[in-house]
Amino acid sequence: MKLRPALLITFLVVIFSGCNKTNPLITDTPADYYPMVVGNYIIYRMDSLKFINVGSQDTVISYLAKEVVDDSITDNLGQLSFRVIRYLSDTTGTAPWTPSIAYMVTPTRTSLQTVENNLRIIKLVTPVQDNISWLGNAYIDTKSDTSQVPFMDGWNYTYANTGQPYDVVGGTVPVTVTVNEADQTTGNPDTYSETIFSQEIYGKGIGPIYKNFLHTQYQGPNASSPAGTTIGYGLTFSMVSHN
Repeated sequence: MKLRPALLITFLVVIFSGCNKTNPLITDTPADYYPMVVGNYIIYRMDSLKFINVGSQDTVISYLAKEVVDDSITDNLGQLSFRVIRYLSDTTGTAPWTPSIAYMVTPTRTSLQTVENNLRIIKLVTPVQDNISWLGNAYIDTKSDTSQVPFMDGWNYTYANTGQPYDVVGGTVPVTVTVNEADQTTGNPDTYSETIFSQEIYGKGIGPIYKNFLHTQYQGPNASSPAGTTIGYGLTFSMVSHN
């Protein structure tokens, strides 16, 4: 039997959250923390971590990123979705805003999903309260020989710090929720290791206010690379302002 997307999400949340009686009854939903209105925008300070000099050094390149809810459409599953366009400028905001990427946001009855670079991710689920967990990457191929993102396998998204304030570049957001998505390091730090970290924080009535992603692979020193080699990248977004 093939489960429909909404039923699959409900099934995944039930399995991983169970009956959580330690939290008070909270009626917040994904729509409270990720409202979608055409014309809304959020501006972020965006820091892009890259590795240079054959992976022996790292450098951070910074931008302003403006994410605009551009339009509402019906996706290929017949669901109401919203197209979001990210524009980039320099850190002073004086350079022209240049389109960078576009992605889709789809609110459903039980969740909120995004599709970026053909990867469908379950970003938020109902109810929004501490310790609720779900397999956010359940729709992504992480296991086949042709998978481009095997490192995203089995991520257990979990709510934390529900209703707590959080400081971003633009000031303190009074009510937020943190989604811890991945935090692991495997291997031997002297020879080979892989680090995966992903976390997003949402402001109530605003949307995503902070994002931090890091994926690196380190190869220890050898004859051709005495300092060792690191490949991968990192991205950090911290909200500056919104409308």
